[in-house]
Amino acid sequence: ARRYDTRTTIFSPEGRLYQVEYAMEAISHAGTCLGILANDGILLAAERRNTNKLLDEVFFSEKIYKLNDDVVCSVAGITSDANVLTNELRLIGQRYLLQYGETIPCEQLVSWLCDVKQAYTQFGGKRPFGVSILYMGWDKHYGYQLYQSDPSGNYGGWKATCIGNNSAAAISSLKQEYKEGETTLKDAQALAIKVLSKTLDMTKLTAEK
Repeated sequence: ARRYDTRTTIFSPEGRLYQVEYAMEAISHAGTCLGILANDGILLAAERRNTNKLLDEVFFSEKIYKLNDDVVCSVAGITSDANVLTNELRLIGQRYLLQYGETIPCEQLVSWLCDVKQAYTQFGGKRPFGVSILYMGWDKHYGYQLYQSDPSGNYGGWKATCIGNNSAAAISSLKQEYKEGETTLKDAQALAIKVLSKTLDMTKLTAEK
């Protein structure tokens, strides 16, 4: 693997891009983020990781970002990479608003950012962004939507999903507990608390988390 993992543009004999896989691994150690699509809205929940009690809460990095009036995202991975991508998302949205006089459709915003993320896996001298993002949005075409994107530039629509630490266990719980077409925001909130309490590495959920 050592011969193939120094550059993002080189495939291994097995057809793998190691730098993209390493970026995915960085996300698996990040704080958990969970999204659930309900009949009357979308719920995003994220784990706050404050590793030091001396850290100033005013400057503590958030996990959930508002992009415009209709789209919010939650991130898992390298925070500095997330800041770059959320700023790019806001710029894309503002350019669209300026050009067309209306808010950008949610999936189009996700698709355009994923083109940027994919480019960083294909050109030499760059590295993939070590961030997965959950997007929740609404537009007049498709109503409420939940999307997830990863460092490779892939994205997809979801009814319920999770990124970050212990995401596989959380997704397994969501598969068992989520009821399509019957879930309200209140149900989604209860489900999110139940799933996070099972998957987070602590004895109980706290207000700080």
